[in-house]
Parts: sequence; structure tokens; C-alpha cells
Amino acid sequence: MNLASLSISELLKLHAKAIDELKSRGVLRTKNNPVGDYAEWLVSSALNLTLAKNSAAGHDAETSDGKKIQIKGRRITANNRSRQLGVIRNLEKNDFDELIAVIFNETFEIIEAYLIPHSVISDYSSYKAHVNGHILHVRGPLLLDKRVINIFAKLNYSN
Repeated sequence: MNLASLSISELLKLHAKAIDELKSRGVLRTKNNPVGDYAEWLVSSALNLTLAKNSAAGHDAETSDGKKIQIKGRRITANNRSRQLGVIRNLEKNDFDELIAVIFNETFEIIEAYLIPHSVISDYSSYKAHVNGHILHVRGPLLLDKRVINIFAKLNYSN
């Protein structure tokens, strides 16, 4: 299929159909931007986690022994190289035990993945009132912290 030959309307319809199909296959849980849903599905599948309900506060999945996991995905593109994860709300409530951050390239291939204990996040994030939450960038000193575990191989193997 030559995408360049399609009209804008046809491209948007194709996009909508692709999102619908990914949702019907259980990869996506919403019809929003697929990065977060895809990261949640991929991590839960690879690590044998149970996805929490969409309404669960502060975590996305649980381990078999009850550990609560927050999952964040970020897609890096040629036009946006930011490694900032989505807002982490209510960090002080300890609603999760660990955060798993997955960095994708433009075509949704995993390029990095990390397991970050809850206790580490406050050391490297900053609270921003305008978003009512903490902002964490997956780069620099955070990645050198010995408490942060690179889990790329675990996720990439299963992908």
C-alpha cells in the first residue's frame, strides 16, 4: 500500500481502523495515543503481570506477589527527542512499588527499558504545580543510579 497516494481523510480512516484492530486484539485499552497502552500491554505480557483496571489509582499492573507497578512509555522521534515520561501523580501516596519506563523509537521498537524503585523517583523528579505531579526524565544520573535496573533484554526478547 502506498500511503503517499492516500488522501488525508483516507489516512485518518486507516489510523482509526488500526487503533480499533489493536484494541480488539487486546494490545490497546483505550483509543487514545497508543504509546502508553502499548507499553502497558508489552510490559505486562513480557513480565507476566496482571493489568489493573483503567480506573486503578497510581498503578497499571501487579505482580503475582502483589507488587504494584506503574508503567510509562515514551516514543522518541526525529522531531521530538524528549525523554520526559508522563506526569507521575500523587507520588507521596506510594500507590506503586516500582515504575517501569519503556523508551520506543519512531516505529515502536524498544530501545531502552528500566525498572525504577519508587524510592528512587523522588531523587530525580521534580514536582510541577501546573501539571499537579512529578516530572521524570529517563536520562543522565538516573540511569547511572545502581538501584535502577536495565530490563531491555527481558522486554526486547519477548517483543
